[in-house]
Amino acid sequence: MSDRHGADAALTDPRGLPRELLADVERAGYYPTLVNDALEVAIAGEEVRSFLVHQETTFDRVEVRRHVTVLALTPTRLVVAHADDHDPDALSPEPYASASTEAVPIDRVTSVVLSHVVTRPANHRAGETPRELNLTIGWGSLTRVDLEPASCADPDCEADHGYTGTLAADDITVRLSAEAEGEGAVRAAVEFARVLSAATAAR
Repeated sequence: MSDRHGADAALTDPRGLPRELLADVERAGYYPTLVNDALEVAIAGEEVRSFLVHQETTFDRVEVRRHVTVLALTPTRLVVAHADDHDPDALSPEPYASASTEAVPIDRVTSVVLSHVVTRPANHRAGETPRELNLTIGWGSLTRVDLEPASCADPDCEADHGYTGTLAADDITVRLSAEAEGEGAVRAAVEFARVLSAATAAR
């Protein structure tokens, strides 16, 4: 896996985007020109210090849908780009694709949650690539509330104790599997999370 951190003139294209980022978007194969155009506008000429490209295929009833998510870290912002396709609707009589971006100031990133899943944990070696990885980043635009009936310690109590719950920032979650995406993709996600965590700690 090549170094994805920092970019000089020799490693960027005329638009200022890292050539390796463009190559990863191209490999994802989901309307790369559209995705790169959206990224160029959102990144707005800043240096890209680290990035992660994740292509995902989902099944909706009998249809197969593809999505691509790009996370790009600049000195001041986390840029999130997402592209997916849509069935015909009131906006268009034929199927179409959309690409959206959000630029989040680094000082607004509130959490970087990394969940490692390994098999045979007793045999896990330092630095070994996990089998699965979930990366969740929160910055406060989307909050999830999980509620469940509250209870007390008395097993015979029949009183209504209302509800209890948890509030969690869950703006974006990227899930990767070494089996599906390959170990290189999982390692890239770990490294991106490392750089993003360091950036939020240094603010």
